Amino acid sequence: MTKADLVDAIFEKVGLSKKEAQEIIEILFDTIKQTFIEGESVKISGFGTFNVRKKMSRRGRNPRTGEDIEITPRKVITFRVSNQLKSGVEKGHA
Repeated sequence: MTKADLVDAIFEKVGLSKKEAQEIIEILFDTIKQTFIEGESVKISGFGTFNVRKKMSRRGRNPRTGEDIEITPRKVITFRVSNQLKSGVEKGHA
């Protein structure tokens, strides 16, 4: 599913114009992005939780050359699905 698919779904189900639906999607994603930039979690009830996690630097290996390298510290976003969504997917309906 793409952003355009989300816009179409809002257009069809809610009855907003495509332009209004596009604006809502953009505001939603911009808000979520800003929350991640600030290092905060995003919890969507019945869906799941997105967390920003800090990874420390570590030793790694270049798979092509086998050379040892240091992987720099970084932040990653992880997702943990809610039990409600997980059980709905397992049963074939969410």
